[in-house]
Amino acid sequence: MSATSRPTPQDQRAIVSRLNRASGQLNGVVRMLEEGRDCEDIVTQLAAVSKAVNSAAHTLVFTSLRQCLADGRADADEVQARLQKVLLALA
Repeated sequence: MSATSRPTPQDQRAIVSRLNRASGQLNGVVRMLEEGRDCEDIVTQLAAVSKAVNSAAHTLVFTSLRQCLADGRADADEVQARLQKVLLALA
């Protein structure tokens, strides 16, 4: 993606917030493991971490796509194909 497909400051704050939340949750998972907590509780927290990271990634990809389409870029089809590839990697 090019420099013109960077997230807006508002989108960037949302992405950073989600990643910070995921980081805190992941640290919690490590503590849970070290404390010998129940496997089910640990897996539940790992699922929350995964959702937070995926949410941040999706926000980033959709922001880029929105900007690409709004800018009326000549290479919009190429950018769309690249973003689709990224989305498939997240699936």
